[in-house]
Parts: sequence; C-alpha cells; structure tokens
Amino acid sequence: MLQLANLFLMLGTGDKPNPMNSVLFMVAMIAVMYFFMIRPQMKRAKEQKEFSNNTQVGDTIVTTAGFYGKIVRINDDGTLSVELDRNTVVKMDKSAISLEMTSAYRKKQSADTKAA
Repeated sequence: MLQLANLFLMLGTGDKPNPMNSVLFMVAMIAVMYFFMIRPQMKRAKEQKEFSNNTQVGDTIVTTAGFYGKIVRINDDGTLSVELDRNTVVKMDKSAISLEMTSAYRKKQSADTKAA
C-alpha cells in the first residue's frame, strides 16, 4: 500500500503536489474497503436472513449460542419453538439460528451417514 501511495504522490508535476492525486488515492481506498469489507458482510447478512426465513418445522438447527435442536413450531410473532431435548422446548427468535454452524452440522451428519 505504501508503494501505491508513493506512486500517487510522484505523479504530481514540478515542486507543487497535485491535489487530484490525493483525491484519487482516497477514492481508491474507499473502493477497496467497499469490495473487501462491506460488500461481503452485506452478502453474508442477506444469506443469513434468507436461511432463517426458509427454516421449516422439523429442521435440525444450531443456534448462535451453540444449542442443537429441532424446530417444532413456527409462531405467528416471528419466533420459533425449538426442542432441545425430550420435554425441553424453548422459544427463540429466528435470528438466533446460525447459518454457518447449522451448515457445518449438516455436513458432518451427512459425512457420518455415508461412512456408516
């Protein structure tokens, strides 16, 4: 990055630095931050929201707190009733379901059933 900054600074003519170079450098930095930080985070948030909205009764899930459970009811107020163990049902928000942990759990389960 330092070499890129020096390149922008050397593009000026004569003794006076060109103010356009610093503007271009700032625009380039904002573009880099957008494409490498903001955009991927927005994409993950969209995928997480779609995943939590597409869950159905009977799905086995993992919550963000690390609880494994099975969805037994989708309530009208946007919450879920999740069975953690026999006779243990908890009510939680849909946003508490972890996409990454649930995907890893499902991948592990499918690998275990193929090996058996």
